[in-house]
Amino acid sequence: MNRQNAFTLIELLVVIAVIALLMALLIPALQKARDQAKDIVCKSNLRGVGLGVTLYLDDNEQRMPEMHTYTMNSNGHLWWDDRGRPLKPKDDRAYWGIAYIEYVRERELFGCPAFRNFIDIIAQDLLYGGDHDFIYTSAFSSNGWLSREKVTSIPRPAEVIMAHDHMEPRMEHGNRAERSDMLFPSPTGVNLTHYRQGASRSNWYRGIFRHAVRMDDDWQTGGRLNTLWLDSHVSSIRETTGEGVLKRWYDPLGKNP
Repeated sequence: MNRQNAFTLIELLVVIAVIALLMALLIPALQKARDQAKDIVCKSNLRGVGLGVTLYLDDNEQRMPEMHTYTMNSNGHLWWDDRGRPLKPKDDRAYWGIAYIEYVRERELFGCPAFRNFIDIIAQDLLYGGDHDFIYTSAFSSNGWLSREKVTSIPRPAEVIMAHDHMEPRMEHGNRAERSDMLFPSPTGVNLTHYRQGASRSNWYRGIFRHAVRMDDDWQTGGRLNTLWLDSHVSSIRETTGEGVLKRWYDPLGKNP
């Protein structure tokens, strides 16, 4: 063996150390780029949903559909029954997007890549059978307080939430102290009490603020969620315990005490 052409042990260790250093620098950058790509797809999908909602309103005298708020109807994550038949909008397993399916032609627009990490949790907790991937296209939660409202009577639609990232299919309990599911403060002074430490759905919290996650804590992600507003624009809201979020964003006509 020609020792002059061979690597010494020290040289090999140096090469390995350099490779390890490069990997340590590249992996976070690649993960960040991947997360940003998921965020872009999610926002694009929400814009597509917003366009479909606009078309629906144009054909329905600018009135939002019946969302069966405060009932079990239309408060599920599913699009079909166990025989593959499309569900009716009022079915208790039905996802709210079914009401708009003639206007949002691609069901995939109701999906969010970052939501994939949480579909097994929902499937297990809610006892959904079959292919869990069906739940992927149920990534956004609708504002149940807009049920049957005439949009032309709502002031400042650009400041009214139509839907946003969530684990629930429908938000309707913003004023409930122990079951708050909206972003403004509940009577306890903190939002989302249904998902915080000690609550019955505390394992759902990280699926709400699921973009740009910076923390590993079970009840703090340091991230944000994407929001579709009633005028069809899309933006992000940073993780919050309720500060800076107004009740009128969900209840523009003040009908919910």
